[in-house]
Amino acid sequence: MMKKPLLLLFCLLSLLSSIGSASAQLLAPVKWSFTMKKTGEQSAELILSASIEKKWHLYSQFLPEGGPIPTSFKFEKASFYSLVGAVEEKSKREESFDKNFDMTLKYFENKAVFVQKIAVKGDGVVKGSLEYMVCDDKQCLPPTEVSFEFKLKGFAKTSTTATVLEDTVAKQSEAISSTTASGDSDTTPKSKPATTQPNHVSSNPAPATEPQKEENMLGFLISAFLLGLAAVITPCVFPMLPMTVTFFIKQSGSKAQAMKKAFGFGFSIIGIYAMIGLVFGLLGLGADFGNWLSTHWVPNVLFFFIFIIFGASFLGMFEITLPHSLVNTIDQKSNMKSLAGIFFMAFTLVLVSFSCTGPVVGSLLIEAVGGKMMKPMLGLSFFALGLAGPFMLFAAFPGWLTNLPKSGGWLNSVKVVLGFLEIAFAFKFLSTADQVYHWNLLDREIYLAIWIVCFTLMGFYLLGKLKFSHDSDLPFLGVPRLGLAIVVFTFVVYLIPGLFGAPLKALSGYLPPQSTLDFDLTQSASSKKAPASDLDGQKIKFADILPPFPHQLKGFYDYKEAITHSKKTGKPIFIDFTGHGCVNCREMEANVWADPEVLKRLQNDFILLAQYVDDKTELPEAEWFTSTFDGQVKKTIGKQNADFQITRFNANAQPYYVIMDGNGNQIGPSHAYDRDVQSFVKFLDGGKAKFKEIQ
Repeated sequence: MMKKPLLLLFCLLSLLSSIGSASAQLLAPVKWSFTMKKTGEQSAELILSASIEKKWHLYSQFLPEGGPIPTSFKFEKASFYSLVGAVEEKSKREESFDKNFDMTLKYFENKAVFVQKIAVKGDGVVKGSLEYMVCDDKQCLPPTEVSFEFKLKGFAKTSTTATVLEDTVAKQSEAISSTTASGDSDTTPKSKPATTQPNHVSSNPAPATEPQKEENMLGFLISAFLLGLAAVITPCVFPMLPMTVTFFIKQSGSKAQAMKKAFGFGFSIIGIYAMIGLVFGLLGLGADFGNWLSTHWVPNVLFFFIFIIFGASFLGMFEITLPHSLVNTIDQKSNMKSLAGIFFMAFTLVLVSFSCTGPVVGSLLIEAVGGKMMKPMLGLSFFALGLAGPFMLFAAFPGWLTNLPKSGGWLNSVKVVLGFLEIAFAFKFLSTADQVYHWNLLDREIYLAIWIVCFTLMGFYLLGKLKFSHDSDLPFLGVPRLGLAIVVFTFVVYLIPGLFGAPLKALSGYLPPQSTLDFDLTQSASSKKAPASDLDGQKIKFADILPPFPHQLKGFYDYKEAITHSKKTGKPIFIDFTGHGCVNCREMEANVWADPEVLKRLQNDFILLAQYVDDKTELPEAEWFTSTFDGQVKKTIGKQNADFQITRFNANAQPYYVIMDGNGNQIGPSHAYDRDVQSFVKFLDGGKAKFKEIQ
């Protein structure tokens, strides 16, 4: 298969272009469970239990004014039951000074149990919702709402007299609860101020869902480690490997001392990079910053120029170095007589290798944005482990030094190849901004043409047909260099059909949408430019702004239109939370949606609704709304769609798929990034079957 050598070529640098995926996840430190305990023939207790992760605390119902949102409960009224008193707090409650709000507050740790007593008049289902807020020592999460249900079975129906009596008791209890004085005593939880609601909110909101699974941290760390190993063979680092190890051996009285100093040197490198990552993590750059970084034009255009500049430097146009005064000052403090000297020697390596490792380190930090606080530190630590590992290994086995290739022209060749890769991948950043802001500068064929030219020139360079001023003479062509040239030209041949409509599935996440092609042989003439009003004669809102659905599918971009069409056709709604810069979204569309079984279901069984969370198109002021999540005014298509995903489904990563009915109620579980076709088919079939049950 052609894909395997192509993926081997890019596995080392795929991390550099993956920042558009924006895979930050929501924290969920509280899990709720709901049980019913029968206490009599016409009485019961509704038990609402919260399991709280370590270091987090859940606030009580009874808080003073000006503090966090207290835990509160709402029960839907029904004829078969009535509330007896207010919700009671049965578990151990802490009370201490909370520096987040600068006041003394009541809260629960590890576990919280709330009990609501009810008088039962017959069988039925008690429905309601609760709202809560949690914090740890450094941060607080926004208030979260959870729906609940209790099934009442086996209760005898009460007489009319008993019903009146229970109603009277319940009303008196509620009146007493609502008039209890506030302050240090237990009070009724305060309500949130009224907020303008978006069009997405229905009278029957979908239940909160479990957050998506934590992204593959192990894969991220392995990628960081491999990038560290790759950095060793760059011209900035490789010449220092035998020189440094030999220096350890000569300056030490024994092999054991040499190994001790070498390991101190290696762990110093790891410590330096770990500190950089820790500082970056402590800045608290979360999901909002990650979304801005991956979609806003300012950082993307800036990264484009940075990668172009580094690429030009690698090709020999100029040399990027840190100030000589800084490097010299650090170097003067390095000696082998103390641990501090070894540390400064490691610091010198970190500084002088900056021109080669800078883009990689920057990309790792960008990739870590939006993750947990420790992710940047762990990423750079594993990168440093890959970078420092060979120094420690060769100090332990110095005889291996004789097997290392000598420094020479091949190191410059590595740098030139990296330069071509830097320039090619620079256009991924510009492409992301181009799609989000609809500049229409980099259509698919232009983007592919740039890549074809870059990799063709790289192939000719590897064959010795292209030479730069600082290159050594190439008297003959080695087999490894020829093999790499074959892989590069194979990749170029693979790219060429993409100019005419080939899907190029192996690169689907890194290319502009296929709909931007001006000349697509895979589509018929009638379907190349589908009009915006070709769905049952209805004009589709935002169809002139947002990209067409993949694989000639048809659907909506506006929630209201999808709801209306669902009621009209009697079909469930398939919601696709996606983004212009979402790499994983394109991979799902190219590798999962394209499957005949999936495509058949999407075409025939569902109303499609695409919700682009990163689109910057500003809507008319009449369509703005204030979010109940963060209190901010949402003015653009992307911000409104992102707020819809967070407030309704408690998730903010893409792709994210949900099935709903025509009333806006979620049907079944959600689905996230998973390239298993059968799993996706099962998700669709389950949603369709559930929809038929409730009709």
